[in-house]
Order: sequence, then structure tokens, then C-alpha cells
Amino acid sequence: MTLPATRPADRRAPTLATEGITKTFGTMRALDDVSVQVGAGSFHALLGENGAGKSTLVKCIMGFYAADAGSVRLDGARLSLHGPREAQAHGIGMVYQHFTLVPCLTAAENLVIARSDARAVLNWRTEKRGLEAFMGRMPFRVPLERPVAEMSAGEKQKLEILKLLYLDQRFLILDEPTSVMTPAEADEVLSLLRGMTERDEITVLMISHKFREVKAFCDSFTVLRRGQVTGSGDARTTPVAEMSRMMIGEAELRERAPRRAQPRRPPRLMLEAVGAEDEAGRRIVDGVSLEIRPGEILGIAGVSGNGQTALVELLSGQRPFAQGRLRIDGAPFTPRRADYDRYKVFGLPEEPLRNAAAPRMSVAENIAFRTFDKPSLAGRFGFVSPARVRTQGEALIRRYNIKTASPDAPIEMLSGGNVQRAVLARELSGEVEVLIVANPCFGLDFASVAEIRAQIMEQRNRGAAVLLLSEDLDEILELADRVAVMSQGRLGPPMPVDATSRAEIGRQMGGQRDAGRDTGDEKSII
Repeated sequence: MTLPATRPADRRAPTLATEGITKTFGTMRALDDVSVQVGAGSFHALLGENGAGKSTLVKCIMGFYAADAGSVRLDGARLSLHGPREAQAHGIGMVYQHFTLVPCLTAAENLVIARSDARAVLNWRTEKRGLEAFMGRMPFRVPLERPVAEMSAGEKQKLEILKLLYLDQRFLILDEPTSVMTPAEADEVLSLLRGMTERDEITVLMISHKFREVKAFCDSFTVLRRGQVTGSGDARTTPVAEMSRMMIGEAELRERAPRRAQPRRPPRLMLEAVGAEDEAGRRIVDGVSLEIRPGEILGIAGVSGNGQTALVELLSGQRPFAQGRLRIDGAPFTPRRADYDRYKVFGLPEEPLRNAAAPRMSVAENIAFRTFDKPSLAGRFGFVSPARVRTQGEALIRRYNIKTASPDAPIEMLSGGNVQRAVLARELSGEVEVLIVANPCFGLDFASVAEIRAQIMEQRNRGAAVLLLSEDLDEILELADRVAVMSQGRLGPPMPVDATSRAEIGRQMGGQRDAGRDTGDEKSII
């Protein structure tokens, strides 16, 4: 293993470069001659759609994968890494999309056990003095004595970043670091890390899908598409449209339908003080009431873990009600298949392969779930006609541009975006009165996001009442007519999107409901 070259005494931030990295898995070439330059003290964004090769590249940098060709250089010296522990020894650390913390231990204990030199028997008085001194030098803090299980998602993510700094990692790889943070937390953390890069204390390589954060905090970027570098440049001066073109090529994106004015009509979907409990009897949805009119999208924003998943489970019949009731057009509604059909209620769930599909059944069969026993597909005596199921599947596969080898292929063989398109074909091909959508674009590629958001807006314009639950605030602000914030199982009052601000919504996402509403220039950043 080659040791990194000595850095100038007045800076600690390293440079890192990949040179001609190539990596294949069987017949698939995940990376093809990829060279990326990350300068010392820079805040560099790595952009690309899902499957572009971003994760493979950073895993090669971290030593999880051995590249078939090419090299990684740190401060000009070539590295030969055989695992993340060796990368850590060179000061290269990564914050992953999923937490790597031990929930039952405190923040202090998680930091100490991460050290390779931690002893079996520790002098905690000495350790705590050292931790307090470390926290005093850091740009942000977390409560050291609090168990990780009691922390918010944002605090856990801060702790993950602090853990790298505690281990003296000076080249930080951040994989979608703000996905679990409120907007205020995200801006705070990225701003403080940007300050550390400007002081040449660290270098940051950030994987992100959020152009707003890339433009606000990064100084340079590289784009991957299909395993190849398609562009790079100055993040501050390159237009977002140009970055998008590098990501998706010249393919045309589905344009979102314009938002049509709607006549004011009586509410269609009504939730009246609904509540739910978890397995331990704790209230996780607490007296949620809302009304949605035809031709309206009500967006529910919130950080993960504040009851949104349980609310969707209530509406889909996957979780029993502890209190309250549902109404559609004033009539009682029970979340079961008969009422879904009667009232034309449809849904786009989060993680559709797990929540809305039978993975080993074919694409055509999955598309037929809502209609397999209807006259169009059922033959004599109610028996399902496989030929009709396949014919319908073929038509909807063409209409919704689902990329599959065959209508008979298991749906689990499709990409995430194409699974969601198949669910779209099933749920939106008929008349829709109520549409319930939960994180519909999470983890999807750029083109699929554009398609799905366009479909949601079209259903709204046709008169559907749409409930959109999303942890992506940009998605809420793009699509919703009104927005309400869910925090600790409770729902705040809905606000017209054009009468609030990102900062106000962010404060409510953090549980600060009584904060005054922002005015002035802050509205312009929505």
C-alpha cells in the first residue's frame, strides 16, 4: 500500500483523483475509463441518474471494489486499497445513505467505538474530556449522552459526519447527506462543511440529486451517465439546464402539464381526527384532519419518521384505525378493495416493488391487479383470461413507455423507475377521483421523475383530489396547491404554497409550529 504524499503544513485538505477507472460486473460495464479530479479544499458534486455509476465509483475509491483498470491518487500518490479500513487509514471516509450507528449506544459511545485504537477497557472520564474538546472545535454539535435511538434523523446524520471528523477523515464522501434533514438542518450542515473546505480543513465529494444544494454549496461538479464522464465544470456558473443535459443526454423529458384553475367545489376526501398506534401502543398518527377538493393537490411535508408512513398505511388498509374516520364526497369510506373501486380511489406508494407489486409475477399480471376480475379481463364464469391480461399489459406497456423485455417478465427484473411506471399504468389508466401518493419519485432517475410528476399534475387537472406525502420539499413545492407539515404524528394547518416560504415550512418540519411566518425575499427561494 502506498502512503499518501506529505501535504503542505498550512493545509490539511487533500486532493483526490481517479484516473481511467474501469469496472465490469459480468457483461455489464459499470464504469468506463472514468477520470475525476477533486481539488484540495473543494466541495465537489458527483451527479448522475440512478445506474450512472456513482455508487460504483465511490466504492472503488473506498476500497469496496477493486477496479479492473485505472487508479486512485491521493495528493498525487497512487493508492492500492483493499477495503474501507485502509481508506480510513488514509483519511478517506464516507457517510452512507443508511445509518451505520448503533441505536442503543449514546453518541459518545458511537464515536469512541469507531476508533481502531479503542481499548476493551476505557477510562470514560478521559474519553469524555477528549470528546468535549473535539466538539468544541466542530462546526455543529449533537448531544453526547443521548442514545442514538432517541435522536432525530437529522441529528443522526450530523453524528455520522462528526464521526468522520472525529476519526480525522479529511476527504469526505457524502451520499445524499440531506435526504433525512429538514431544509434548515440541510442548509446549516452544508454551509458549515463548505466553511471547512474554504479553510482547507477538508475536501468534500457529495453525491446529490438536489440542484439547489449543488448550486448553493458546491464549487465544482462531475456528471456520470452510463458509466462514463459526460461533463464537468463550475457548479456556480453552469446552468441547471446544462447539468441536466449532461445527465440525461438529448432525450426529451415529459413536460409537466400546466396548472389549470379549478372551480371551488365541496371537499372530496375528508379525514376526521384519524389516529393510529404502533405495536407498543404509542400514538404515531394523532388526530389528523384534512380536506381535499376536486382538482387540488394537498402536499404533506415532513422529515422521515413523523407518522407519514403510518398515515399512508391507514389509508391503504394496512394499519387499523385507533380513532377517526374517512369520508369521500360525504359518504363513509373503508380502505378495502370494494370501496376503492366504488369511489375510484387509486394510489402510488413508496417502494412500489415492496408495497404495490408481486415481485415474481409478470409485468402484465401486476398491471391487471385492479381489473383481473372485471368483465374486460375475466372470461366465462369469472375465470381470468391470460390472453386478455397479456393484451392489456402490452397496450399499457406501450402507452406508459415501460422498458421490459416482455410483458411476461417478472416485475422484479425491472428498474425502479419502470416498476413505478407499471404501477402508474395500473392506477391511472382509468377514471381517478382520489389519488394518494407517497414519495413517488424517491430514488428514481431524472426522466422517470419528470414523467411521474407530469402524470400527477394531469390527474389534478382532470379533477382528482390528490394527497401527496413526500419527504422531498422541492417536490411538494413544485406540485402542491396547499401544503401542511406533519411532525410527531400531528398535522399542522394547510397553507397555500404561494403564501408561505421554504424557511417557514422547514421550521414546522423541525417541530416549531409557533414560529412567525416569513415574508419578503425568502419566498423567492421556493
